[in-house]
Amino acid sequence: MWQLWVLPLLVYGVAFALAVPIGLYMARVFDGRLPTPKWLRGIESRLDTGPQNWKQYALAFMAFNVVIFLVGFTVLTLQPYLPLNPDGKKMLGPTMIFHTVTSFLTNTNQQHYSGEVHLSYFSQLFFICWKQVLSPMIGMAALVAIIRGLRGDKHMGNFYLDLWRGTAYVFVPLCLVVGVLLMASGVPMTLAGHAEATPLEPGAMGSDESGHPQAQQIARGPVAAIVAAKQFGTNGGGFFGANSTHPFENPNAFSNLLTCVGLFLLPVATLVMFGRMLNRYRDAAVIFGVMLVLSLATVAWAIRYDTLQPNPALTAHEGRTYSIPDATSVNGQREMAIPAVAGLPVDQPRGNLEGKELRFGTAAGPTWAALTTNTSNGSVNSMHDSLNPLAGLVPLVGMWLNCIWGGVGVGLINLLIYLIVGAFLAGLMVGRTPEYLGKKIEAREMKLAALALLIHPLMILAPTGYFAATDWGIKAENNPAAHGFSEVLYEFSSASANNGSGFEGLGDTWGFNKPEDNPSPPAPFSRPWDIVCGLVMLISRFVPIIAPMAFAASLAAKKPTPITVGTLRTDTITFGCVLAGTILLVGALLFLPVAALGPIAEHLGPIPFGG
Repeated sequence: MWQLWVLPLLVYGVAFALAVPIGLYMARVFDGRLPTPKWLRGIESRLDTGPQNWKQYALAFMAFNVVIFLVGFTVLTLQPYLPLNPDGKKMLGPTMIFHTVTSFLTNTNQQHYSGEVHLSYFSQLFFICWKQVLSPMIGMAALVAIIRGLRGDKHMGNFYLDLWRGTAYVFVPLCLVVGVLLMASGVPMTLAGHAEATPLEPGAMGSDESGHPQAQQIARGPVAAIVAAKQFGTNGGGFFGANSTHPFENPNAFSNLLTCVGLFLLPVATLVMFGRMLNRYRDAAVIFGVMLVLSLATVAWAIRYDTLQPNPALTAHEGRTYSIPDATSVNGQREMAIPAVAGLPVDQPRGNLEGKELRFGTAAGPTWAALTTNTSNGSVNSMHDSLNPLAGLVPLVGMWLNCIWGGVGVGLINLLIYLIVGAFLAGLMVGRTPEYLGKKIEAREMKLAALALLIHPLMILAPTGYFAATDWGIKAENNPAAHGFSEVLYEFSSASANNGSGFEGLGDTWGFNKPEDNPSPPAPFSRPWDIVCGLVMLISRFVPIIAPMAFAASLAAKKPTPITVGTLRTDTITFGCVLAGTILLVGALLFLPVAALGPIAEHLGPIPFGG
């Protein structure tokens, strides 16, 4: 039993040990205290257009995102004509291009395509990998600007300078180190085309036009570079469609540990940076404690209800009856019979094994599922669609709360939104004007916090309701009833949380523009999924970043309030409990009804999970 907890504890321990020095280093980088060579200072001087207020910073932030959106769209549109395309990849469908560009622009990496099937090496390197380097550092730059506002700086810094420093001094060096370690563990890094192998059974891959057996084609490419960026930048979009369940992305126990640590290393390091830049380590410790408790709870819950529970579809169920209201029946109740189900001769002492990557132990899948949705990473080393219903609730909860570690930069921004709401509620309860870091929280700040907080559930619940009631969703589902609803709900939760993982099974892939170029027919309703998910990702990325910039600037303009005996301190365990309660209460009020319609309804039955 105890062996199940070795991997989670090891991952947490390594991540926390590395996060402290990295976080302190990041604080030096963004405060401009890192000694750099003269030629690098020359680049900085050219990028530094001067101090920016929050509006100028937000405008530069948005303008840069527009530019890289256009560049990315151009790269994917011209894929057939660009170099590094040894396997002759064709042009993608227009809506798939829009969805893919939007997905990687917003650090979501939701994939309605399969990387090894649809993208050339040029697209993988100069679109996928390039966006995976820039998008997390764009989020980091936004957080740094907000921190400057919270500490009362006269300006928010300079977006272009912050982006350069984060990319050149933090993320690229980290990716280089990780990429080398991944190559050493066996992850491919090549520009050669697919490899060919002769299968043991002649003709297993079919025959060509002349009747000769075809060789097996094994996809490969510059995998290590992309995996390094996808894991440590909370990106999640893999080179292969199978993501980190593929042995070329995750070949052994060392690579699994390394990439697990990468899921939340930088989000934890940003907490250290936050405490150092504000010189308020106790406030950072309170936030860290809340995130840690929530994260440990999700990991423990996932292991408890998946690894420690057999797959109920394979176990015996006794026949039983239950009643439902029926006005036409005697006493207003109708008896419903559930037939007995014979168990299959399958021994499952190690829990639910369906859809799991068992090379790393049975707890590895649920652990990764929890951590990848505690952050906005979204990579997978098991199929979330195969989790037991209550275990499948864990990734949904992580994305609904969207502040347990979270994405690089934006995770802490989301937590600060909850913190402002919690401080406001607590201040009202004790009869004082709410404060944070010595600045009064008033109507303007609460309106901005409410906007940033409520856009997330709106972008999940509205499209989920529409798709679940129309053919766009119903005919795209791979499973009926509650599980099919969970597939739709998960897709929009993933898009709005900028996570990118999926329950999979949904018919949301168009592929190449010409249907005959695809290995399988395009999904008939993939285009609505592409467009609506793309719009959800855009809105849910930028509104919750720009609104906190505005309230940080508003707080910066206020005079500090002296600390008195009546001040509600935000660096205490008591306030940590208030913050955790705010997160859970708001999350429950917003999402408990859809949880009841999806995973909870599936768990309650009738079969195979009921009883």
